[in-house]
Amino acid sequence: MAIAGHRTSLALEPEFWAALEAAAARNAVTVPQLIAWIDQTRSESTPERPLASACRVYALRAGPV
Repeated sequence: MAIAGHRTSLALEPEFWAALEAAAARNAVTVPQLIAWIDQTRSESTPERPLASACRVYALRAGPV
């Protein structure tokens, strides 16, 4: 996956991937686009938070699948 122009890997549990996929569909974006947005937002507000953690928090806040 490429985020912000560089290749990266992201290890999440299947339940979090499902939540991110559902959130991406609700927002009419791809999962990589959603993760790029999460990464950008994290960089601005909590740069010390790892990307995987930021994705998990987003998935929890996004609500049920």
